[in-house]
Amino acid sequence: MSDLPNETFSVIQKLDGYSGRSEGPMIDDAAEYLSDGMLPMPKPGKGQVLIKLRMASVNPSDLHFIKGEYGQPRVQGAAAGFEGCGDVVAAGEGAENLVGQRVSFVTTGAWSEYCVTMAMMCIPLHPSVKDEDGAAQIVNPLTAVGMVDIAEKNGDCFVMSAAASQLGKLMLGLAKDKGLKTICLVRRMDAAEGLKALGATVVLDVTAADFDAQFAAASRELKPRVFLDAVTDAISERVFTMMPNRARWVSYGKLNPELFSMTQMGQLIFQSKVIEGFWLTPWMQANGAEMPRFAKELQTRFADGTWKTDVATYLPLRDVVSGLAAATQIKDGKIMITP
Repeated sequence: MSDLPNETFSVIQKLDGYSGRSEGPMIDDAAEYLSDGMLPMPKPGKGQVLIKLRMASVNPSDLHFIKGEYGQPRVQGAAAGFEGCGDVVAAGEGAENLVGQRVSFVTTGAWSEYCVTMAMMCIPLHPSVKDEDGAAQIVNPLTAVGMVDIAEKNGDCFVMSAAASQLGKLMLGLAKDKGLKTICLVRRMDAAEGLKALGATVVLDVTAADFDAQFAAASRELKPRVFLDAVTDAISERVFTMMPNRARWVSYGKLNPELFSMTQMGQLIFQSKVIEGFWLTPWMQANGAEMPRFAKELQTRFADGTWKTDVATYLPLRDVVSGLAAATQIKDGKIMITP
């Protein structure tokens, strides 16, 4: 590491712990939570690698995290960011085989010119996979694999909210390949044509005056057993109550920060319905033996163009604090952070 700098430029967190609030993944002023800073160059320990960043993606989980609303507490003075793509420039004992390779990775501290992570949290990238796809190859794609796997084990149709999101499109592709039917919930019907082209069976606008009647009819016909929900709001609760007996509501996000009431709790008793959460980290741990197979499948999909990462904008590290809030207002595509 002698030819590497002693410090690395990073976007660091200004606060620690939990905020005690639940406002959702919206940022009005990133300077409230983040600042620019120089951190000591990290050194990889046993089983770890040092990565020089090429690109990092911004996910809703990142925004929850820097606001103190995530399942693990933020650490004041540490870099933010969970996922990225970069080159392994050094390694600790047992991880030397990754030196010189371009990898997709997850860590805590990806929004930095250099960061450290465990070698097991890296996926070496095929040359045909673009940096943009490599920087978004783990969090959303593996979440899509995990949740569609849940849906497939519970019938031949599932419901998903935020269907026009990057993750929604990935799940649609998987569902189509597996022959599963989908009821896709959106807030703008201008997305319907594109979702239909990806294989959506039904696309419904949750803001439509007759949405409840439309969904009830689709539910009676297709009998979906699983609801994969990124929004988790009052509309979600209405959707769940209209689903058949033994339905599962799987919440993996809280895009709408509103608090809402559960109006028909008796369905959990008398209709054997279940409400549960999905967090990628324990799912990956529980399915560790399958990760190499999943990684190969993901890369194949990105390499052959079956999947692609839509980019809304590119944001240099030094502009994250000043520009993140405005960038999050762009709804179509991911924010990519560059060195």
